[in-house]
Amino acid sequence: MDNIKEKFKEKALPMAGTIKDIVKTHGNFVLGQYTVEQVYQGMKGMIGMVTETSKLDANEGIRFRGYSIPELREKLPVSKEGPEPLPEGIFYLLLTGEMPLLKDVIEVNNEWMKRATVPKHVFDMLDMLPDKTHPMTQFSMAIMALQTESVFARKYREGMNKKDYWDPMYEDVMNLIARLPRIAAYIYRSTYKDGKHIEPDPKLDWAGNFAHMLGFEELDFRKLMRLYLTIHADHEGGNVSAHATHLVGSALSDPYLSLAAGMNGLAGPLHGLAAQEVARWIIELRDKYNGVPSREQLGEFIKTTLAEGKVVPGYGHAVLRKTDPRYTAQQDFAKKYMADDELFKIVQLLYDVTPEILKATGKIKNPWPNVDAHSGILLMHYGLVEYDFYTVLFGVSRAIGVLTSLLWDRALGMPIERPSSVTTQWIQEKIKSGDAVKAE
Repeated sequence: MDNIKEKFKEKALPMAGTIKDIVKTHGNFVLGQYTVEQVYQGMKGMIGMVTETSKLDANEGIRFRGYSIPELREKLPVSKEGPEPLPEGIFYLLLTGEMPLLKDVIEVNNEWMKRATVPKHVFDMLDMLPDKTHPMTQFSMAIMALQTESVFARKYREGMNKKDYWDPMYEDVMNLIARLPRIAAYIYRSTYKDGKHIEPDPKLDWAGNFAHMLGFEELDFRKLMRLYLTIHADHEGGNVSAHATHLVGSALSDPYLSLAAGMNGLAGPLHGLAAQEVARWIIELRDKYNGVPSREQLGEFIKTTLAEGKVVPGYGHAVLRKTDPRYTAQQDFAKKYMADDELFKIVQLLYDVTPEILKATGKIKNPWPNVDAHSGILLMHYGLVEYDFYTVLFGVSRAIGVLTSLLWDRALGMPIERPSSVTTQWIQEKIKSGDAVKAE
């Protein structure tokens, strides 16, 4: 058993007993109340699941195992190229709850390198798809094609004790994360670079090798990939991609089936596809004014967007009530490496102008930018201009969080998720009878 797997076993298995005791002793404790509005509007704010890896606070932003993004950038190990954190480190932190040392990160990278070979039939399947197939569709289908390699599915079919589910699940999680960069790079090179593929470089770290296989050799782009793949890794359990992965996994579907479900959710315009929409909108803005607009022109463009019944892409968040710390991390990177970039100047101007216009509508709870408001512009600066591909990058990163969380689900013996649903008539009758009262 490798050291990372042993560390996870030491952490996770005893915790299953702790949770059993909590449910037995405090299972009837009330955590909160929910309203008719929450039932109808996406269950926002309702506590209905446990995710050990991260927690999103409306005012503080995301914390990974208790650490903020600035703390991660300070404490996580970096490569010799520095200074951004290595994604192998955020994986180790989410998996074990411990801040890794450099040797731990190297061990994760070595494990992923050993497991990174993608079966030929996956590439063959991708090659058969129509040229117009969206990169996210290709990505999801490739993950499904990899399901033939599932250790968990094979072991479950052979028969195994449910207390051991975590073990083959670990093997699948490690294998899948290891192979995703190769698959994503293959999709990119097939779709946009005439199928001229680049072999992996085993001397590079996970993110650096991903950048290499995409075809970007610039040092600063490798730094960007390390930052990008770290800060997009997890965002607690209630977002669509995390919840979909958890939900499908709760039926004991293997990680391939579960992650594909999560990626299909990530492909939605209200979730991961948003970065693509931001890039398209900002390019339209730039082209309309032949460069960086004035504050007045920008205000006019934003108001026109709102008047057309559209949202300003990249602004607002279901939970956050401040600027997304992931946005700030990318803003810091841009100020350091691309301060004179035209599109970055537009992003900065949007940050100055947009919130006040959104506040003035009186309808928007969070007028501040989220992570998608910035990420695409950084990628464009280095030549990755094919914005339909951006969500695939997001997916490679998000796999780290949702798959470590899925592994914890199996180690803790989490049951199948089956919330109750009601009809509108049922709600109307509860209100009429007085059983449902106004929240204080």
